[in-house]
Parts: sequence; structure tokens; C-alpha cells
Amino acid sequence: MSTAQETVGGESEPWVEVTPDAARRLLVAAVDAFAERGYHATTTRDIASRAGMSPAALYIHYKTKEELLQRISRIGHEKVLEILRAADGAGGSATERLAEAVSSFVRWHAGRRTTARVVQYELEALGPEARAEIVALRRQVDAVVRGIIEDGVATGEFDVLDVRGTTLAVLSLCVDVARWFNVQGPRTPEEIGTLYADLVLRMVGAAR
Repeated sequence: MSTAQETVGGESEPWVEVTPDAARRLLVAAVDAFAERGYHATTTRDIASRAGMSPAALYIHYKTKEELLQRISRIGHEKVLEILRAADGAGGSATERLAEAVSSFVRWHAGRRTTARVVQYELEALGPEARAEIVALRRQVDAVVRGIIEDGVATGEFDVLDVRGTTLAVLSLCVDVARWFNVQGPRTPEEIGTLYADLVLRMVGAAR
């Protein structure tokens, strides 16, 4: 499934922040190539060909293949962080906020499966400086979810002995959806989101 075929779960214009159009086409082509072949096996020629452009045209917009991956990763992580902060900022109990955070996080990883696989599983391909930028964003993602769980423990809604370990388990569970979700399968991203929200609430011992 290409990025053009993804179920975007309400995100009607993915990559709208990437301009001009040629730069966006190259980025979308890179997402498809990295997801299909892996970062290291993909060449700049592969990316340019998928975008219907010459290899020389790619360098007008991106200096290196790594710059493409860095931008894909940064935009993807910023989107995920936005989703989680919106869920946390919506108000309500810790139980309600955690359910919405997990549901929306999972919907994005299912609906944007191709993109999410690149964003989540190609981190090690980045050089130290670029990787540090993405790791910093991941820490912010972790902090949002951990904060909600800490709130739930403080209010007595959750029964969690190891908040950091539980946060890692929750995020890992959600992220893995991008690895196996099939848009042709029996469940929609919304249904998977609802299921995972229920599983996570059970994990933290929330009252049913």
C-alpha cells in the first residue's frame, strides 16, 4: 500500500507543510521507497524515478537522502506529538485522556501505516545529529503519555507500580500497529483504536 492509498483517519492533507509541490512529491516517493525497500537499499535515483523526476531534480530540494528521512521523521513525530497533546489537553479524567490518547495514537499508526513504519523503524539510519533531534521528540511523546499515567496513579484511577515501564509498554503496543495493520483486513483504524484503548485501560488497572 502506498502513501497515496493510505487511510489517513481524518488527516485530509498529509504533508501539506511540505512545499513546493516538487518537494512534496519527492518526500512521498521517499516514504514509499523506504517502506518497501528500506532506507539503505533505496537510492536517490529510486526516489526521483517514483516521483517522475530526474535524480538531479532531487538535489534542488534535498541535499542528501538522509535529509529526506530526517524531514519525514520530524514531521511524523511532530504529528504524533500534536495528537497526544490534543488528547491530554481535552480535559476529563486521566482514564478518559489515556483512552483518547491511545485511540488517536493507534488510529494514526494504522491509517498512516506506510508513513508510520518509516517514521518508527528507520531511526537508526540517521546520523548522530539528526537522530538526536528525533530522539528529543520521542522523549516528548513519552512524557505526555507518562504524565497521563502519573495523573491516574495520583488520583487513584490507575494501579501501576512502574510508570516508566508501563509507559514504554503502552507506546510499544501502539507503535507496533504500523508493522502489521492491513487496510484490507477485517478491522478499521477506528476499531483498532477502540480495542487498544480498552486493552491499555485494563493494563493500568482502570476501573471498568
